Amino acid sequence: MAGTTVDAHAPRGGPAWHRRVFSALKDLATASPSRFAVLIFSALILLFTALFSLPIAAADGRPTPLADALFTAVSTICVTGLSTVDMSTHWSPFGHVLVYIGVNVGAMGVLTLASILGLVIAKRLGLRAKLLAAGDSNPLRAHGGPVNEGQTVRLGEVGALLSTVALSTLVIEAVIAVLLYPALLAGGVDPLTALWEAPYYSAMAFTNTGFTPNAEGLEPFAQNYFLLTVLMAGVFLGSIGFPVIFAIWRHRWHLRRWTLHAKLTIITTIVLFFLGAAAFIVLEYGNPTTFGTMDAWDTTFQALFLSAMTRSGGFAIIDIGQLNESSLVVGSMLMFVGGGSASTAGGIKVTTLAVLALAVWSEAKGRPIVSAFRRRIPSDVQRVALSVVAWGATIVALSTITIAHLTKAELSEVLFDVISAFATVGLSTGLTQELPDTAVYVMAATMFMGRVGTVTLAAAVAATSRSQLYSLPVERPIVG
Repeated sequence: MAGTTVDAHAPRGGPAWHRRVFSALKDLATASPSRFAVLIFSALILLFTALFSLPIAAADGRPTPLADALFTAVSTICVTGLSTVDMSTHWSPFGHVLVYIGVNVGAMGVLTLASILGLVIAKRLGLRAKLLAAGDSNPLRAHGGPVNEGQTVRLGEVGALLSTVALSTLVIEAVIAVLLYPALLAGGVDPLTALWEAPYYSAMAFTNTGFTPNAEGLEPFAQNYFLLTVLMAGVFLGSIGFPVIFAIWRHRWHLRRWTLHAKLTIITTIVLFFLGAAAFIVLEYGNPTTFGTMDAWDTTFQALFLSAMTRSGGFAIIDIGQLNESSLVVGSMLMFVGGGSASTAGGIKVTTLAVLALAVWSEAKGRPIVSAFRRRIPSDVQRVALSVVAWGATIVALSTITIAHLTKAELSEVLFDVISAFATVGLSTGLTQELPDTAVYVMAATMFMGRVGTVTLAAAVAATSRSQLYSLPVERPIVG
């Protein structure tokens, strides 16, 4: 037709609606990468909700109720690990395969996933696609304004980063599965069954999801320290983030050449790991339902395991509902922090905590700049860190108030499960499986907002990025 404009990248000879949809997606990706990413994540959740609702996905051959199907889809795609049904017995083999595929898709991250789908549309890794992928390693790129390319991964390295994401996921999960197989056999698992459970556990560890394929969970392996150590290693590798894996892969053990992001992530993760374990030992040592009946070695190991899982792993050996309330508070704090940026973990991220801690330390010392490892941290990064904490605390507060009102449950249990949902951890006091449908939807929304990311969510909500070409007079309010 005369006067019709055809996109050069659109499939030739396609129907008019196909070209319109293609053009609309391309315009959306160009105008707002963060909105495009949220749209893709939402579409995936809806797709998996429909699949989980099918009779073939349930072990009893009946359609799964909408609330349970939606919650499972969100928990799977957001690699959370919370559930409203018994994950080991409710789903059929087809349903378990859906869970396995879903956690691996969700583990790639909302912006990284959007960039890969953008490649399918554009047939090339252009600047926009690179901005999408880079945004997952540096949320500042989701906004307008200057971005320091010295942070995390440079745009020119995004192609290599995407390769790292795909290869590291495949290689790490394969290695973990190989290590887990003999450990499962030693634990009494049938060799044929272990062929399925080994890669399943591997995926749940690296993606920091925490689902278990057997009804007893990890309880039969409570004394299998090799298996538990491998699971902790998988959780650690998944939680440090792909940019850190990329930096370590490029520079090996030349620590001075690591990026500031990699250094802060590794150091903060290790510090929180041991501090969390020490806190659990002190608080639970006399609790007969948790660590009270264990010897010193078992108590230490189980405390380390619990500390690692509260960071985002989601696996549990002891009954979380039996922890002292003081331990639930510590666990909530660890979960709220979460893992590394652009990782399979959730939370506000360890680098956010590190930046804020460095800012507080610099202020206490009266230093005009915030720095670490002979590198200055710019003010825009500090503002984003404050925004992430503020948004995260707001989401947790609103969800906690709403669910506490709907369920009338103990506040400590509600707060723990809500933070577990927000930080995509998957540990539960037992409250989540007892939630009414209205509270299930609230918890699902909390998981979605926690996984998409507070910065990305804020950027998606904002209509446009406007530059301010003038400066207002300065006036200092009294703070503190």
